[in-house]
Amino acid sequence: MSILVENLDHIYDIGSPYETYALKDVSLEVKTGEFIGLIGHTGSGKSTLIQHLNGLLKPTKGRIVVNGLDLTTKGVKLNTIRKKVGLVFQYPEYQLFEETVERDVAFGPQNLGLAEDVVASRVKEAIELVGLNFEEVREKSPFELSGGQKRRVAIAGVLSMNPEVLILDEPTAGLDPRGRDEILGQIKKLHKEREITVILVSHSMEDIAKMADRLIVMHKGEVALEGPPQVVFTHDDELEAMGLGVPQITKLTRSMREKGYDIPMGIITIEEAKKAVLSLVKGDKNA
Repeated sequence: MSILVENLDHIYDIGSPYETYALKDVSLEVKTGEFIGLIGHTGSGKSTLIQHLNGLLKPTKGRIVVNGLDLTTKGVKLNTIRKKVGLVFQYPEYQLFEETVERDVAFGPQNLGLAEDVVASRVKEAIELVGLNFEEVREKSPFELSGGQKRRVAIAGVLSMNPEVLILDEPTAGLDPRGRDEILGQIKKLHKEREITVILVSHSMEDIAKMADRLIVMHKGEVALEGPPQVVFTHDDELEAMGLGVPQITKLTRSMREKGYDIPMGIITIEEAKKAVLSLVKGDKNA
């Protein structure tokens, strides 16, 4: 499922003393099956942008086309889009409310009016997709679970709707390193196995570097940079001027180049750095 955004503006509190441009002439395209990393400093417009992608917010100007359907067209049925574009807000576990995990995950598909057996099948599949044992957690209260498990249950609730696009706003916020790695691993697995389109909002440059096919960098409501992580992270001075960083390994290899080591640009992961250093060492031995 593809998403096309054209000349999108969003202004909060129009006509008041607090009138604020949150988005300015934003144009971008997300292709079917892509894994997009959306980054930007606080207040850059990331959250406002993703809330337009399933119709939670209406644009002040411009249009959003999801799988050929223009969300700005009068009379468009946004519920149809929201079934296909799943949005996981930051700290989604705060939205858990049912007595058991099974009932919480079932809430969405039940509201679609699906048959009981279909709902049951979707719930079991969604819970297992996020790496939880269905039989172990189905009768538990969501509030008895760990932070990472609650986060997975919340994501399962969105997955049970069978979305074709999954948008996650800081899905690892507040989790310990183990919980963060588990959630990111499950997201990557979902993308690979179900071939769904993923848009991941994150402040962690390391996470984004490892996971995304393409980055979109927001700054002051505009798209400032766009491209593969290997290309975007070569603009380290620009990113730092926006209040963003680059992966630590990118900083390290830049420092090595400045000291005269023949290390290629565009290194963004530890694995890439390891290969480059080993190649450099082998080259010295053969000299």
